[in-house]
Amino acid sequence: MRWQRRHVLSTEDWSRDEIELVLEQATAMLEVLARPIRRTPALRGRTVVLFFAEASTRTRMSFELAAKSLSADTSIITASGSSVEKGETLYDTVRTLQALGAEIIVLRHSASGAPYFVAERVSASVINAGDGWHAHPTQGLLDALTLRGALGDLDGKRVAIVGDILHSRVARSDVHTLVPLGARVVLCGPPTLVPSAWRGGSVPDGVAYEPDVDRALADADAVIALRLQRERQEAGLLPSLREYRSTWGITEERAARLRPGVPILHPGPMNEGVEIDASVAHGPRSLVERQVTNGVAVRMALLYLLATAGAGTEQAGDAAASPASPAEVPA
Repeated sequence: MRWQRRHVLSTEDWSRDEIELVLEQATAMLEVLARPIRRTPALRGRTVVLFFAEASTRTRMSFELAAKSLSADTSIITASGSSVEKGETLYDTVRTLQALGAEIIVLRHSASGAPYFVAERVSASVINAGDGWHAHPTQGLLDALTLRGALGDLDGKRVAIVGDILHSRVARSDVHTLVPLGARVVLCGPPTLVPSAWRGGSVPDGVAYEPDVDRALADADAVIALRLQRERQEAGLLPSLREYRSTWGITEERAARLRPGVPILHPGPMNEGVEIDASVAHGPRSLVERQVTNGVAVRMALLYLLATAGAGTEQAGDAAASPASPAEVPA
């Protein structure tokens, strides 16, 4: 298929073919990143603005490296020290960015739906780098790339996602990306941190809810541990962090009971000793560092696809581009 989208806001409505297209392109970008000089002129002369209205280190640096590896002109704006801090609206800020030549805007925002609001009002392409509890599409895609690298075809593979499901945009995006690839996702976490509808059985096709972490891990082909925000305990959603670790944490003992070869992922940043033990996070099963590298490749792939498909055009299908093989990505 050929790339048709002008924005990357969520993978919720993506087809398997679309996901496969991005993963194929990301695989080509991994070969670029393996070169002695990790740069290609593919986006030379194009302008990418990273607008991070919510704090981020890993995602922001990953997008910055991705844009620079493609030789794009790159600017970074954070809420702190910008006109946003002085009271400028999101709408006025992004309109200003577009007027300054932004062709692709990468937006991270604490409000769910903010990237949709922006996408409806600018001609630039918009990539959602995380919006509230809603979605983090590039994280879902990089997790899929990482799991495929470890497991091969994901058809029929059982992936356990453990932690704060209720507030996790990562969990939602993982579900929306892994299920179309044929994976069976098992969600596990404290009842207070799982959507009530999902606890009641109203889960999407290909998804199951299992409250007992040991049962959830018993037949898992892969495990994704989610970050636990400490404010959940302060809000009364958890008795204590110690109890969370003993009941739902990916401890060294639980990891040892997994079948041989079962990988463990985490989107970061990690609370070692809470949702995952340090020995597990840095042990032989951990693919956390590979996730970081794959994150750069996935974001390179999306920037490349958007730019070469006519970023900044008014219609989603005005132009399209087939994925480049490694040999076709300029050296």
